[in-house]
Amino acid sequence: MSCGSLLVIGGTGHVSGAVTRAGLAAGMDVTIVTRGQRPVLEGVTAVTADRKDSAALRAALPAGVTWDLVVDCIGYEVEDARQDIELFAQRARQFAFISTDFVFEPSRRRFPQPFDNPFYLQDDSYGAKKRRCELEFVHGDTGDMHWTVFRPCHIYGPPSQLGCLPAAARDPELIWKLRTAEPVRLVGGGHFLQQPIHCDDLAELVLSVVGNPLTHGKTYCCAGPDIVCSYEYYEIIAEALGVPVRFEELPVSAALAEHPEWRSFLCHRIYDLTPLRLDGLKVPNTPLREGLREHALWLAGGK
Repeated sequence: MSCGSLLVIGGTGHVSGAVTRAGLAAGMDVTIVTRGQRPVLEGVTAVTADRKDSAALRAALPAGVTWDLVVDCIGYEVEDARQDIELFAQRARQFAFISTDFVFEPSRRRFPQPFDNPFYLQDDSYGAKKRRCELEFVHGDTGDMHWTVFRPCHIYGPPSQLGCLPAAARDPELIWKLRTAEPVRLVGGGHFLQQPIHCDDLAELVLSVVGNPLTHGKTYCCAGPDIVCSYEYYEIIAEALGVPVRFEELPVSAALAEHPEWRSFLCHRIYDLTPLRLDGLKVPNTPLREGLREHALWLAGGK
């Protein structure tokens, strides 16, 4: 028996793939919107379309279908959020938009950072664009569709690359560097606090909005259960591989002067998960050491 219907915009990527897997595991009827460039999981209905072509996407969606939950995992332009509202305000009972904790102005953060801290990036960065997408739901005509915004911290778990802080963020050579004793170069020596979230935890959290009216119109900061200094994240990976790790510190001021786009990384990113608990959502609970070990060994081929 189906436990509801799910439409995932994306469906084959890091986060979208996790949401798709979680939907299947929950017994949902899962449909994904994909460009057809990656394999589709068995049991999933694929709608082949490029979401950047709204007319083509509208034509490709099955007529007369209303989904219990639609999740946009790949939207980051204002036009994407407007498209979500236009296409699904009357076709989704609930809608989840995956934003980012990079929406916040780094210099005005609090500890822990509340979801309603009013200081946001105003530039043209990834985080600022995500914030403008959020505002489309806040101020747009969403009809009877219940919407929820999620702002995850650093997301890890297969099949993504590891690395949570420049200059070793999402580094495809990280495993090789650790095994060859090459130092890991981290801005500020990696002393910024992180609260990484496993992609499977994030997916289960998103799906837990189904049938929960308390989540309507809400924005949640999403993070894992453990807070660590960024350098500890890399120490856990090295321990999983059975190798030592050395760090090379990159001065913060010099790094920002050369890479102003790194600004959102160079701050403490810690959150209180109480709002998730109070609203009855599935609180992330994968221990970081356990999740990172699994991820590192997966990337290393199980060796």
